[in-house]
Amino acid sequence: MSILQAQRREDLKHPSSTLLKSSIDLGWSFLSAELRTHRHYEGPGAAAPPDVHVGIVVRGSDEGLLALKFAGSWQSAQPTTGSIRLGPVGRTCDEAHISANVEALHLYVPTSTFARLTDDYHLPPAPGRFIRQSCGVQDELINQIGLSVLSEMTSPTAASRMLVETSSLLLAARLVHAHTETELIRLPIQSRHPLDDRRLRRVLAYIEDHLAENITVADLANVACLSIFHFTRAFSAAMGVPPHRYVSQRRLESAKVMIATGRGSLREIALDCQFSSETSFTRAFRRAIGMTPAAYRRTLR
Repeated sequence: MSILQAQRREDLKHPSSTLLKSSIDLGWSFLSAELRTHRHYEGPGAAAPPDVHVGIVVRGSDEGLLALKFAGSWQSAQPTTGSIRLGPVGRTCDEAHISANVEALHLYVPTSTFARLTDDYHLPPAPGRFIRQSCGVQDELINQIGLSVLSEMTSPTAASRMLVETSSLLLAARLVHAHTETELIRLPIQSRHPLDDRRLRRVLAYIEDHLAENITVADLANVACLSIFHFTRAFSAAMGVPPHRYVSQRRLESAKVMIATGRGSLREIALDCQFSSETSFTRAFRRAIGMTPAAYRRTLR
């Protein structure tokens, strides 16, 4: 079932839920996301998701109650800001009761994302089925991951897909490490050593050659001949920033050069620098440079 089909099914099944924003058109393949409002509701629960579901209350209430019925047993919690609901693959919520108005971010982690952790964590088949079905979970790391994804969904940057790729892997790792019904993983050996000069030069050269193309963390890890998690830690130690932030900075610097040399319209520059739209390019440019691209162009005349 496509994300859009799932969204429409959710709208029909839960008329008290309203979709505010979705990642459907952002080109994400490692994670999908929806921002929804939920009003008072009592009735059947949602059908079993094909992916691991993480629901994070981003605007909650200290009053009211969220109650969910799983396999004949009820779980309940106050829908306070930051509280989390976890749903494994293939298990249905039988009934739901919401006695508050809340806004929640729904993240869906596909099986393919968990598979990418195999080299580091030696996961068993279908780890998404072992996630603990629960509501009212408190986990600050998951919360921060959710907020970074929400930020990219509302204001995409030049490296949105890279950030979401890294965030999805970190989220999957956190779920199997801290929220499974049984111990699933063997933790990898932690390494804070930076990339050696030879590998770092190869990676930086690859980034420069492909700034106008879609770059993934997996691409860079392959260039360095390292696993994704090892590469991300090693690159961050070497450069002082994670891969997605470095790529974003280089794309903005490239955009400044394009504007200064009069190469193309602002829309063309935005697309060349892997922004989803001129609007998102303008927002990111203003955050980084302190003025809009159009204003920056005027200062060069």
